[in-house]
Amino acid sequence: MLYYILKFFISALIIVLISEIAKRHSGVAALVAALPLTSLLAMIWMHFDGAESLQIAALSSQIFWLVLPSLVFFLLLPLLLKHSLGFWSSLGLSVTTTIICYLLLLPLLRRVGVQL
Repeated sequence: MLYYILKFFISALIIVLISEIAKRHSGVAALVAALPLTSLLAMIWMHFDGAESLQIAALSSQIFWLVLPSLVFFLLLPLLLKHSLGFWSSLGLSVTTTIICYLLLLPLLRRVGVQL
């Protein structure tokens, strides 16, 4: 149980750290947030949990492909905010568009033989 509490604490600490850094230096916070910290933590936890190297490699490969649609979110959100659409409307539209991109990408990946 202590192991799960440690995993939770470290993971939550990173999110809090990024939001606190963003209050002072948005560029530094963006850099930290852009790092694949979640993916790294997941792979580290998998390793400690005894996962095979091939499982970790598969996760890494799958993350690569699934990051691509999320880039739409990071392009669209600031564009909508700069055009005064409002935070919640911009966020909702960005998330919806990102979901649509995921739904379009998944069958395409299956068609070209990428296993998810």
